[in-house]
Amino acid sequence: MNRFWYSLFFYVCTPLLLLRLWRRSKQAPAYKKRIAERFARQLPAFKKGGVWLHAVSVGESIAAAPVVKALQASYPNLPITITCMTPTGSERIQAMFGDSVQHCYLPYDLPSCAKRFLQAVQPKLAIVMETELWPNHIHHCYKMQIPVVLANARLSARSAKGYAKFPKLVKPMLQHLSLIAVQTQTEAERFLALGATEAQVQVTGSIKFDLSIAPEILSRAQQLRESWQAQQRLVWIAGSTHQGEDEQLLAAHQQLLTDRPDALLILVPRHPERFDAVFALCQAQKMATQRRSTQALVDNTHQVLLGDTMGEMLLLYACADMAFVGGSLVEHGGHNLLEPAALGKPVLSGKHIFNFLDIAEQLLEAGDLLQVEDSQQLAQVLLMLAENPAKAQHMREAGFSVLHNNQGALQRLMDAVAQVKSF
Repeated sequence: MNRFWYSLFFYVCTPLLLLRLWRRSKQAPAYKKRIAERFARQLPAFKKGGVWLHAVSVGESIAAAPVVKALQASYPNLPITITCMTPTGSERIQAMFGDSVQHCYLPYDLPSCAKRFLQAVQPKLAIVMETELWPNHIHHCYKMQIPVVLANARLSARSAKGYAKFPKLVKPMLQHLSLIAVQTQTEAERFLALGATEAQVQVTGSIKFDLSIAPEILSRAQQLRESWQAQQRLVWIAGSTHQGEDEQLLAAHQQLLTDRPDALLILVPRHPERFDAVFALCQAQKMATQRRSTQALVDNTHQVLLGDTMGEMLLLYACADMAFVGGSLVEHGGHNLLEPAALGKPVLSGKHIFNFLDIAEQLLEAGDLLQVEDSQQLAQVLLMLAENPAKAQHMREAGFSVLHNNQGALQRLMDAVAQVKSF
């Protein structure tokens, strides 16, 4: 398949895209809004000539935050336009940056939409976070002589295998990129195998290691636990959970309660459209549950705090004694293991962490990651850590050492960007 057939296929499938938006809006009404933006219509009145950065959803938006701040510091007079694909990503971008950036949804990768969008923004540089590759957007950037940087790039073996099925589409797309700044040498080799050139690919590391924790997050977390009167309680968190995991996590918590009846679980679903369903699940299992969105205090009768707010993931991680990172008991591939590690938490996960293999391997080797296979094993590990503070402290120190040893990726990325920018 080349770009012509890809584009034709995309046009034919456009009604299905609209149907998908409609179906998703049943659970998340925000999907019904700003649909015109997805077709490069009714775009904001952009200031032209700056940097366009694309971050597909919440995780990539958070990862992009230090890049955006570095760009604002280095090029304060240039407008920065941030695009994403999801309402939750949009909310996070607006919460983090407000009016300091321009923002809209990225239009679908149809040739006409990509062209209209780029003509509206007219960026001097495009930065795409991680592995969100869209052939028509990249093609029109190339035609308009806009350098495109794939930043903090990651490419799993499974994704590389998928891309390899379409060499006539993928190879020209990759060769139109000005820079592919990858996280690891393994991923560099995968991009090279798909057709990228050695001149394009640089190993800069993962900017996720450059995560810094604001002191006010730690002080707010301490105040929250005090307000819950939970200083002596065992508090653990399951963050960024997916469908199929919550039942297992609640089962682990039920088992933990038999030994530690004062234990509190902070349960944070990854997607806001699942908040009500997970609350109903907690009630069905007769778990005394408080919703964070009500701002009501947790008391010693509550067994679960449902984290049904946006933008509080780090704060809620900071409130816990140990952290399970979701998307890993089901075959989703896991989420960012470094956020709880940076907060000094022993980190737990399931076995399905293929999206973060390099980070997971380093944490495992250092000793700040324990993997579990099921709810029973998770409950056992939680109890072991609660009863073995020396082990928990060793894990905290190991996490800090992994972060410290890998920092500097952001500066390496910015140095590489400076070599390809056209301003």
